[in-house]
Amino acid sequence: MRKNVLVLATIIAPVLGLGACGQTTGERAATGGGLGAATGAAGAAVTGGSPLGGALLGGAAGAAAGGLTEDEDLDLGDPVWEKF
Repeated sequence: MRKNVLVLATIIAPVLGLGACGQTTGERAATGGGLGAATGAAGAAVTGGSPLGGALLGGAAGAAAGGLTEDEDLDLGDPVWEKF
């Protein structure tokens, strides 16, 4: 069980750092949904649950969190493609 928690924490930590990236509400909802789905599926697989169910729940939660995040809540600077 302890190993599962460590693997899950290793997966979730970078996702929280990247969560809700984007300039517009739609971009933040899309990236949040994708990251949430990946994290949910991985977390469910590690803990013995259904990866599909984890992806659905994680995707919905991530999309909601990304869509509700304002542009000023997290400023990571300009996207890489706009720096060149």
